[in-house]
Amino acid sequence: MFHTDMFWTGTEKPGFTHKHGGQDKDTCRRLNVINLHCPMWRRLLLRGLSPVGTPKFPYPRHFSSPRLLTHSRGLAALWAFPPLDTGSFLSRTYKKDAKSTVDLPTSAITIADIKQYLRSKDVPFHDGFSCLHVPSIFMDSASRAERFSLFVDKTTGQFLCMGTQVEGSWEDLQDCLEVMQAEERDFLSPQVLLGYQESAEEQEQRERDAREVRGIWSASVPFSDLTEDETTLIKTMFQITKISNATLKKFGVRLFKPTKSLVFPWFGGPDSSLMGLKLLSAQSTADGVHYNEATVPKCTFYNNLFGLPLLSRMDANVVLTGRELDTLAVSQATGLASVALPRGVGCLPPALLPYLEQFKRVTLWLGGDMRSWEASKIFSRKLGLRRCWLVRPGEFRPCPGEALAQGKNLSHVVATAIPAAHKSIVSFKQLREDVYGEMVNTEEVAGVKWARFPELNKILKGHRKGELTVFTGPTGSGKTTFISELALDLCMQGVNTLWGSFEINNVRLAKIMLTQFAMQRLEENLEQYDFWADKFEELPLYFMTFHGQQNIKSVLDTMQHAVYLYDINHVIIDNLQFMMGQENLSVDKFAIQDHIIGAFRKFATSSSCHVTLIIHPRKEEDDRELQTASIFGSAKASQEADNVLILQEKKLVTCPGRRSLQVAKNRFDGDVGIFPLDFIKASLTFSTPIKGKHKLRKVATKPEEGDEAPPKKDAVKREKAEKQQSKTPKATQAAKNLATGSE
Repeated sequence: MFHTDMFWTGTEKPGFTHKHGGQDKDTCRRLNVINLHCPMWRRLLLRGLSPVGTPKFPYPRHFSSPRLLTHSRGLAALWAFPPLDTGSFLSRTYKKDAKSTVDLPTSAITIADIKQYLRSKDVPFHDGFSCLHVPSIFMDSASRAERFSLFVDKTTGQFLCMGTQVEGSWEDLQDCLEVMQAEERDFLSPQVLLGYQESAEEQEQRERDAREVRGIWSASVPFSDLTEDETTLIKTMFQITKISNATLKKFGVRLFKPTKSLVFPWFGGPDSSLMGLKLLSAQSTADGVHYNEATVPKCTFYNNLFGLPLLSRMDANVVLTGRELDTLAVSQATGLASVALPRGVGCLPPALLPYLEQFKRVTLWLGGDMRSWEASKIFSRKLGLRRCWLVRPGEFRPCPGEALAQGKNLSHVVATAIPAAHKSIVSFKQLREDVYGEMVNTEEVAGVKWARFPELNKILKGHRKGELTVFTGPTGSGKTTFISELALDLCMQGVNTLWGSFEINNVRLAKIMLTQFAMQRLEENLEQYDFWADKFEELPLYFMTFHGQQNIKSVLDTMQHAVYLYDINHVIIDNLQFMMGQENLSVDKFAIQDHIIGAFRKFATSSSCHVTLIIHPRKEEDDRELQTASIFGSAKASQEADNVLILQEKKLVTCPGRRSLQVAKNRFDGDVGIFPLDFIKASLTFSTPIKGKHKLRKVATKPEEGDEAPPKKDAVKREKAEKQQSKTPKATQAAKNLATGSE
């Protein structure tokens, strides 16, 4: 079984020629209508993103990068490509596949284009919240439970048939409609869309995960089979004493005794088979109880809406939570339909949107902190603002699990949620609660803290969404190396990150970041490469495949798609000068730069995404420190930026501490400052030196007449050095004299 994210190498350009038959994609499309023996190639949905840990959707879906087979090929085609097992799930890995990339379509897909094409093919559709509802072309009219059971994503064109679980790109759907029209068919069998052959490694990984899921599930125990003391202990550990055994049984929650972990099942597919598991374990620490999550298959493959099989087609309202335990609390206390996101506030995969289309009201209650509140506002854009209602965090509105434990009225909290849609003009009455929330949660409002740069936290206070950071430094000072570690620090804390490196290629950049992640040179420890690469692959880190000069529109389109698909929170552009080469040469370069900076400023605000923009400085003297005015171009860069960071370097100094980071602008609270940095070459990392560790070296000068003589201690050292030099062999001394220019 194959998911829908099969990737080209990233080296192909629009209009490239395939190796098979030497025909381009448009030629293959035309030949597919005429000659059905020619394999059909699929243009991928996104261009410009190369993921480290690419989300893959292990639903029982029938194809990816499909070849179109028709009944005219006879039984031989079906024997060559047997039906897939819909009861198993996919867990593909790209452990050593450095070529997996995601490409944007040659021309951006718009909702107007999709509607126009469907009308040209006389295909009826309904306009939904985030998808278009289309009659399924993979089911005959007699077996259709619902007429409009195929959903087309309005933003990407990706489609999903709910009845057969067949999915694919917008171009795949176009190809199917073309063949249906050519053969005058009413529907196509789901078996005509089949994926490419799995590799031995991929098949082995999928089977291994399937065995692990079955093993854990069979070894887990329902709560009804536990003793009263065991049940009380487990519920106390996970703070769910108010959750009844009936609710746990209803959602299929079990206990895995060897690790004392709660087991949340993932049922899906046409037959509601077991597709995966999430395990929640509790660990006692000095700071309290810490909870750890683990999924099988691993997190990038895990796309479960926990509680989805319990929903009825008649349900019009649903509560969306960030944790499985919160879904249990909402369901028990309110009786409302409730589901939990697979990765909490980290991401809402667009592949899950069709499952939420039936609901006219979606209440997002993702948690009780500011990060959950920000995620609620972002997710509501995907789901459709007009039907979304948000539960504002606060003292009286914690997460559902805590609210139930505190005896609060969860039905009242859900009923008093505020609408996500808002007008362009608001009054202070509407902003009052937001202002109060920022005052109460000052630390959370300040943003995500850096773990490797505590001094930066003291000045900037944290990394915040929706801001624009301008970063500059002298050529060769290590700007890319430093900013990669700065971004890696945040990425390790769950900040979804997109890298746009136009100056150095992605392989070299990934090598730098992997070295910083492992804190060691893996070239000298190749036996540890797979271990660290597997951990690095789990990070929510993605790379644009652009290199060299690029058009600003292509870059912004890629960024916008990345925000939609992967909920990107941080974009790094390295660097601005590479954005200017593709623009009109007749226009003033400073005007071009101002336009680009304005575009990034608008993107950061509208997408609620932090943009870090690297800009080269003007040429300055080596002995002069850079200032805000040293940033290349007009003053617009520093004016538009929320933060200005300068990597200072004393080129005439070779001792440790030659580099320092200066915060020249901080719009959040106005604090600015500078602190030294040490570069550790072995791990390619920067660190803040320990106070008092490095002292400035004084330059020795000849004493003026009347000054005190040098201390006796220094005279003794000089005398020893002269004696040591006198013992040096004459040949060596002559070579040294020649090197220094002495006679």
